[in-house]
Amino acid sequence: MEQIKPLTLRRNFSWTFIGNAVYAACQWGMLVLLAKFGSPEIVGQFTLGLAVTAPVVMLTNLQLRSVQATDAKHQYLFGDYLGLRLIGTGLALLLIGGITLNSGYRWETSLVILTIGLAKGFESISDVFYGLIQQYERMDRIAISMMIKGPLSLVLLGAGLYLTGSVLWGTVGLVIAWAFVLFAYDIRSGSLLLGREGNGKLPIISNPLASSLLPHTLKGGATQTKTACAVYGSNTPNPLYPRWHLKTLNKLVWLSLPLGLVMMLISLNGNIPQYFIEHYWGEGELGVFAAIAYLMVAGNMVVNALGQSASPRLAKYYAAGNPRAFRSLLVKLVGIGAILGGAAILVALVAGRDILTLLYRPEYAQQKDLFVWLMVAAGLGYISSFLGYGMTAARYFRIQIPLFAAATVTAAIACLWLIPTLGSRGAAIALILAAIVQAIFSLGVIAYALDKIPPSVEAES
Repeated sequence: MEQIKPLTLRRNFSWTFIGNAVYAACQWGMLVLLAKFGSPEIVGQFTLGLAVTAPVVMLTNLQLRSVQATDAKHQYLFGDYLGLRLIGTGLALLLIGGITLNSGYRWETSLVILTIGLAKGFESISDVFYGLIQQYERMDRIAISMMIKGPLSLVLLGAGLYLTGSVLWGTVGLVIAWAFVLFAYDIRSGSLLLGREGNGKLPIISNPLASSLLPHTLKGGATQTKTACAVYGSNTPNPLYPRWHLKTLNKLVWLSLPLGLVMMLISLNGNIPQYFIEHYWGEGELGVFAAIAYLMVAGNMVVNALGQSASPRLAKYYAAGNPRAFRSLLVKLVGIGAILGGAAILVALVAGRDILTLLYRPEYAQQKDLFVWLMVAAGLGYISSFLGYGMTAARYFRIQIPLFAAATVTAAIACLWLIPTLGSRGAAIALILAAIVQAIFSLGVIAYALDKIPPSVEAES
């Protein structure tokens, strides 16, 4: 039988970095296409669609991927996560439709937002399969999925824009691309890991899941304890099917709801400036701001690759009562975030004008100062993100709600105060202030979490 082994942390990082790099480059390529072959208003429509849909999707996704990846004790089956994600995705589409139709946007802008929402629905379902793969520490399969999805998205969005001159048909291309990758690759990856590929036999999986006991409640209500091999064997329902056991789903909702609220607040924190810019200065100004702000992604792909790869390891250290190893790994991650931020600021200061001219158009190069301010915000954001991965790995979910609420309120007040007079520069300053608040409170939560580990259970490093 086939043996599926977890990859090392270094290989997982390498794969994740490559996958995120390709995907981020393709996402940035979409903005480049829109900026070079369209107007700032078209860029503004596209980014407004992302800004409106992202907080809703983040809320209804409940950050199930992180809950799966850090479920070191394997308390829930994949079917539970999938069932809850399908419910959340349907709810997200309804909410996006209601918000869009009641916000007074132009008809074409509304259609762009709704289409992006549909694309994100398919992406959300892929994400729950990513959580399964991440739990098995096989980030190579996630990376391959992203390396297929990124270029395909870029090609189809570019084709739609080129053939019609409308960003709407470009977003239809995103729907097609993300649905194709879900059905053609992501579901097959989940099938392989859960032993339903080929002859249906369970592969030998060198992972704690394969030998742990999984208490779970079946549809009939009888609680049984079975090994993972029995759970995923051929005599049980297909593990790729969603499970609809209401008691289990209710428990999972209450476990993950704090993270869903947190991710919504994080998304709002990043998108609130865009709402204010669009309101006070219009879609054109929003397009310029969004195109420059997207360069923050260059560092985010490193942060996400490291954070996603290290999350299962951090969770195991914390669950095993090993604060020394947890602290050591987290400090290394935060140090990398600080170095990335410093490098980004230096590049913006030295070559910001040339970079903006090369990547976009000459009019974007006039915003070099904005570029520098955004890179300062990016550097602080990288540090905060790593601290967030640490909190999640330690399973401190609920405390993150007031933490990120404070950051979001800070961003909103700063935007209301600064954007009407300073424009996009005020938005960048608001992001900086919010990142400072987030970093300070996150550091406090991490210190508290480490202090709660009894010294007597500390494992050998």
